[in-house]
Amino acid sequence: MCEGDPCGVKIECESPAVHSYLGILQSVINRMASNSSSCKSWSITLVSAIIVVLIDKNKAEYINIGIAPIILFGLLDSYYLTMETLFRNRYNSFIEKLHSDAVGKNDLFVVSPQENVTTRLILKSLKSISIYPFYLVFILIVLVISLIAS
Repeated sequence: MCEGDPCGVKIECESPAVHSYLGILQSVINRMASNSSSCKSWSITLVSAIIVVLIDKNKAEYINIGIAPIILFGLLDSYYLTMETLFRNRYNSFIEKLHSDAVGKNDLFVVSPQENVTTRLILKSLKSISIYPFYLVFILIVLVISLIAS
């Protein structure tokens, strides 16, 4: 049995409540990862459509407009990666408490990141290998297309 909170309530490590709580956290983590993937898909779709329409209308000089959605989706992707990381930290912290018999009743009712999302954390996520190479290469592709089409 895990040690309880100060009120004397003990939480069993194998209890359905613990499994449900971990399932909820895992669901949130999966949703953030899915949202991050959607940002990449939507940015490709939107920027491709912008490029096609501009080239079709003989307005190739405006192709660089496609860089704005790339930057916005990159920031949104970084936000989702930050949230995913914070929820993973919550999950791992709970597992550590579980193994050290320090889980209390109140631990089962917290479904939020352990720290607030800050600009610093988002910019840190922007440097992630899953973010910056994709969006940097995408910006370079748009610039090359802009040079070729002009």
